[in-house]
Amino acid sequence: MAQAEKILFSTDREIKNLKAGEKRYTAKDVAANGLFLDITTTGVKSWWYRYSLNGKQERLVIGRYPDMSLKDARQVRDESASMVAKGISPKQNKNKVTSTLFRDYGERYLNDVIKKYRANPYNMILCLNNDIYPLLGHIAVDQIDMDDVRRVIWRKKDQGYDAAANQVRGLLKRMFDYAITLGLVSFNPVLSIPTRHVYKAVPRERYLKTDEIRKFYTTLLNSRIYRPRKLGLLLSLLTLVRKSELLRAQWQDIDFEKRLWLIPETKADSATGHSREMVVYMSDQVIEIFKELKTIAGDEPFVFVGRKTGTHISHNAFNTAQKSALSLTDIPDFTVHDLRRTASTHLNEQGFNSDAIEACLNHTMRGVRGVYNKAKYKKERTEMMSKWSDYIFSLIYEPNLIFFNQVRKIS
Repeated sequence: MAQAEKILFSTDREIKNLKAGEKRYTAKDVAANGLFLDITTTGVKSWWYRYSLNGKQERLVIGRYPDMSLKDARQVRDESASMVAKGISPKQNKNKVTSTLFRDYGERYLNDVIKKYRANPYNMILCLNNDIYPLLGHIAVDQIDMDDVRRVIWRKKDQGYDAAANQVRGLLKRMFDYAITLGLVSFNPVLSIPTRHVYKAVPRERYLKTDEIRKFYTTLLNSRIYRPRKLGLLLSLLTLVRKSELLRAQWQDIDFEKRLWLIPETKADSATGHSREMVVYMSDQVIEIFKELKTIAGDEPFVFVGRKTGTHISHNAFNTAQKSALSLTDIPDFTVHDLRRTASTHLNEQGFNSDAIEACLNHTMRGVRGVYNKAKYKKERTEMMSKWSDYIFSLIYEPNLIFFNQVRKIS
């Protein structure tokens, strides 16, 4: 076997360049004391950690490359070195040291649970990739403790997103519950961090008053924000749909002749966990907006085209546009979701059928009435959506004549 000291590496590229030889040999990591890579005559590369404990030499086989990256191998080496410093043999604790990495377990949870029971796993995948894996992905699932979990959750809180931090906590709790079921861990470290200490939900009451609607949309439509984003925020107010339903809108679900927009999958109902299809009865104004968006989108399948062909815009695209326009005004803060509450509030104040309004919001009717009342309120909703669009355009059309005249130019 070749002497390890004569063959060194410090980067992933150097590891890839290590080829199989006539004899088995090892290479040494110059950046992590005791970390070696064993290369067999068939080209199999395995991570080793060599150390001395109580005057004896021991060798711990960590994993294979590239299944375990250089970064992850160094992390395991550091954790093992910490055990040696405490007089603990990593080799005797091999099951714990080399158990499933959280990222690998997360992918199993994604396939076994999330994709199986969630109609749209997009937000969960986003949470895993952006908030959880960067901090926990390289750690063995049975080595994660309360401090690790707290670090992930509080990172989100420190960014000012308490509600999102609570969502991260909820996902982690469910993941460790399933890990217990599989026998990967013996306890759930998330239970040590109560929800009430992460986020206390406060019912939102924010909605835009008439003068705020006029001011915000006048500012938005006259801004330099990308035109489809402006139209999307206007559609949000006119149609009452959720942001996620809007950004995933596809042309195959929009029927201009029947004046219908079918949303096949909506946000799952909080009570049942099931998604329900939704029908939007399009007004003249909504149809004209969609026609303009169709001209812009061309042959793309999604109404709001993403950066790559065949994709839709990102989850934060409308948020960014809304915040950019809002920053140009003195209007108190509100969210894109508050536009649904704005529409609902004004429609109720204008005396429209409350059940029809709830149907437009795709809310489930509660109680006995919810069991027996299966009416879809097509006539009421069609008339209401038409009058709602007329009302909104009466507020914003005149101050934005230039914007709306551009529709004709594009058409």
